[in-house]
Amino acid sequence: MLTLRRHTFFMLCFATLFFGCSRTHQQAVDTAQTAPAGLTAAAVAGRWDMRAVPFSGDTTPTTFVLTANADNTDWTLTFPGRAPVPSRVRIEGDSIVSEAGPYASVRRKDVQVRTYTVMRLEGDSLVGTAVARYTTAGADSVLNLRVTGTRAK
Repeated sequence: MLTLRRHTFFMLCFATLFFGCSRTHQQAVDTAQTAPAGLTAAAVAGRWDMRAVPFSGDTTPTTFVLTANADNTDWTLTFPGRAPVPSRVRIEGDSIVSEAGPYASVRRKDVQVRTYTVMRLEGDSLVGTAVARYTTAGADSVLNLRVTGTRAK
């Protein structure tokens, strides 16, 4: 009798596991089939008015224009009164990953900086974060910023 109960118990556990997993798998398949396609460079092509604001410390915004092409080449960052800075871009799923520099920092005089930015398209806005790495030694060589942008009119 005890063996029959154990056998019944194990069969119920197996059936629950089997049917529960197959249902979860089907839900995952259904979700994947209805998920939107990944972001494309063409979807964000154009000029964007951008703001980068540090998370802490001096929270004065840095403004610039992001010029995005319909492919991942020849994107630039243009700061007021300066020549465009080339940006290397790749699209990963729903994210735009951008690397620029070294170039003369807008925030720190006579210091070179490299930036690494990850943004997403949310409605009509680009939102994300950036890490600025300055060519100085010490604790203030890295700055984390919140980045937002809207299409230029």
